[in-house]
Amino acid sequence: MKIKMPQPFTFEGGKRAVLLLHGFTGNSADVRMLGRFLESKGYTCHAPQYKGHGVPPEELVHSGPNNWWKDVMMAYDFLKSKGHKEIAVAGLSLGGVFSLKLGYTVPIKGIVPMCAPMYIKSEEVMYEGVLEYAREYKRREGKSPEQVEQEMEQFSKTPMNTLKALQELIADVRNHVDEIYAPTFVVQARHDAMINTDSANIIYNEVQSDLKEIKWFEESGHVITLDKEREQLHEDVYQFLEKLDWEE
Repeated sequence: MKIKMPQPFTFEGGKRAVLLLHGFTGNSADVRMLGRFLESKGYTCHAPQYKGHGVPPEELVHSGPNNWWKDVMMAYDFLKSKGHKEIAVAGLSLGGVFSLKLGYTVPIKGIVPMCAPMYIKSEEVMYEGVLEYAREYKRREGKSPEQVEQEMEQFSKTPMNTLKALQELIADVRNHVDEIYAPTFVVQARHDAMINTDSANIIYNEVQSDLKEIKWFEESGHVITLDKEREQLHEDVYQFLEKLDWEE
């Protein structure tokens, strides 16, 4: 069975633009509902899909943070090329890390890091996550349990240099958070099993923005954009964006 994979999207809503960034092993579907909601409120939303994501897991291991950062910058430039002078960014997990990196690299109107890690998880834990993602992908392709296990045995022999590079990226961004002056709304799920939730406090305490907020979602897990409090999240992100002093 061929599974239809999510694609990058652009929802034209108005002059104000928001870049939406998915997480590691995620895809654009993770931020699609948020994009549709913001579009209905008059915002143009664009979400890229990083190289090696939304495709067979074998391709994921041959890409890394440098490729993905390039994809993020291309997405930012895409919005610029469409005439959007002011761009805010909201990112989930790794996307949240990239949203912070954008905050000290290019002009950004506002930043919403959601469940963004500032602590390095061990490579073992991250590797388990990649294996789980690969197994689930193969199941969704409709492969038999035997075939899935056979392919997983091969996959688990692949060297994952990506994980070390990912750890280095997180450490690097953490060292630069105090260079961020753009308004920032830190979002963290209380039941986030993927990252150390104290990451949210680090971001909130270290950004130098005059306008900064933090909110804990008490009933959500790591992929907060798809969890039970997502409608509240949509509303809160919208309210934050409305506080920014947009020129238009």
